[in-house]
Amino acid sequence: MADAMEMMILSILAPQLHCEWRLPSWQVALLTSVVFVGMMSSSTLWGNISDQYGRKTGLKISVLWTLYYGILSGFAPVYSWILVLRGLVGFGIGGVPQSVTLYAEFLPMKARAKCILLIEVFWAIGSVFEVLLAVLVMPTLGWRWLLILSALPLLLFAVLCFWLPESARYDVLSGNQEKAIATLKRIATENGAPMPLGKLIISRQEDRGKMRDLFTPHFRWTTLLLWFIWFSNAFSYYGLVLLTTEFFQAGDVCSISSRRKEVKAKCSLTCEYLTEEDYTDLLWTTLSEFPGVLVTLWVIDRIGRKKTMALSFFVFSFCSLLLFLCVGRNVLTVLLFIARAFISGGFQAAYVYTPEVYPTATRALGLGTCSGMARVGALITPFIAQVMLESSVYLTLVVYSGCCLLAAVASCFLPIETKGRGLQESSHREWGQEMVGRGSHSPGVTRSNSGSQE
Repeated sequence: MADAMEMMILSILAPQLHCEWRLPSWQVALLTSVVFVGMMSSSTLWGNISDQYGRKTGLKISVLWTLYYGILSGFAPVYSWILVLRGLVGFGIGGVPQSVTLYAEFLPMKARAKCILLIEVFWAIGSVFEVLLAVLVMPTLGWRWLLILSALPLLLFAVLCFWLPESARYDVLSGNQEKAIATLKRIATENGAPMPLGKLIISRQEDRGKMRDLFTPHFRWTTLLLWFIWFSNAFSYYGLVLLTTEFFQAGDVCSISSRRKEVKAKCSLTCEYLTEEDYTDLLWTTLSEFPGVLVTLWVIDRIGRKKTMALSFFVFSFCSLLLFLCVGRNVLTVLLFIARAFISGGFQAAYVYTPEVYPTATRALGLGTCSGMARVGALITPFIAQVMLESSVYLTLVVYSGCCLLAAVASCFLPIETKGRGLQESSHREWGQEMVGRGSHSPGVTRSNSGSQE
């Protein structure tokens, strides 16, 4: 929720500073891009820290970092300061996806997809809450207070971290068996259930958080395809957010070209504050993420992770092509609503699939590098959704539609389907054979329902 609030600020802060500080459009765009640069540069680092020193440690440091610079950015005196401070906020936000790694390692197989998707509901809640907070705060207290108040949920999380347990899977892998057993006993006590019979077997110690492990023969193809899928997700999701404002202001796609000719005659510093109608439109498009979660929740355990991602990309691509038609504002709103619901659903499916496909030793790094590739997509998308749009609306739509069609194909070509499997503990050859050989039994390989080596 805090992550979504810090991201949603970008669409509210940019037009406000454009007016208040008389910034040219390229400086306003840079304010958005610098956050994604920070996220992109730090995602792999936070994944590495989480694999080396623990999921809880990596998450706690990233949250405290984001909280500190989030509050500090509210006191920025000039543009250069806010640029640097929001970049540092982005650097901290890059570690927030590690909460999914920690969460996934506690969840039982049958409930994992459902629970991870339900935690993604709070992204939508955070986005909606930020818009409502802006409606209350911006007219009276201004953008500085909005930045400070938006960082407060992170303060609450930092306090609650004292009760947050470390992953038992991580503790076993790092050789801290006593701590893992203590965590499992705490879980048993809190659930009023007995500890399972048997003893906890210490996993073979492995080097953790090594980039080369993502490119072993068993994971190389998966890693490359996932990087493109995450790139396409963020590229299309944030692109649609930027395009929505442009389309609503024009009335429909066919009106944008003629409207551009009129705009070019104006001064580049022409200032327009966000109106109540703008906030309402922003709220409506954000609300589309709730049905997106529900649809994904319904299909992900029925048709599998790969097909869910492919379906989401295909529907987004189809809606993008329908925008070629000169539809009215109501039909335009419906198409944008459906497109955003499905692309956000695809994002959520990727968040379920990625922690499931990598072993414990590289799970956080795998998610971190995927998140980093998503930030590359988010960094590039303003140049398509805003700069290219000025040249050609239809070329812009073709780029987004084509990218998502390729991502749908990439989802189908992923070699591993994780539906109905336990989390993987080891990255050794036997495990890779077991997963690749889902359809055909490899000789000498013991198959396990729990997803761990026997």
